[in-house]
Amino acid sequence: MLTHSQLQHLLSNTESAHVERTTSTDNMDKFCQAICAFSNDVSGSGKNGYLIIGVHDNGKLSGLKVDDKLLLKISNIRTDGNILPQPVMTVEKFSFDDGDVLVTEVQPSEFPPVRYRGRVWVRVGPRKSIATEAEEKILTERRLSNVHTFDAMPCLGTTLD
Repeated sequence: MLTHSQLQHLLSNTESAHVERTTSTDNMDKFCQAICAFSNDVSGSGKNGYLIIGVHDNGKLSGLKVDDKLLLKISNIRTDGNILPQPVMTVEKFSFDDGDVLVTEVQPSEFPPVRYRGRVWVRVGPRKSIATEAEEKILTERRLSNVHTFDAMPCLGTTLD
């Protein structure tokens, strides 16, 4: 997970293919689409994506106070069944003098494409959109390259004797 200084660095830069900022605390569709897009990592960079709640687009804090209800709501995105396969993500609260920030860190999926309500979302620079057919093909090929048949898997604990 991020440190305070790493988060401050992300806040001082512009939004990118790996950073989404929002002041909204109740737009679940927006959150799920962003998490799905970060999981898909269509660029293949292998970098984690960050959904940062409680921050304006210019990087200034909105004065949000993160409570247990919001933490639970965002954490439940992983298991509510709308994003499949389930994303690998962590959710953490950061406190500053000007307010709190809720950061969701999303790892790229080993088995893309990841879908939110049946649609594949990707990041194109600082914005998210529904994947094109070509982007879905790239993600599907990446999934197939990560799958190994039983005969290509190592047999741990065995010897030649």
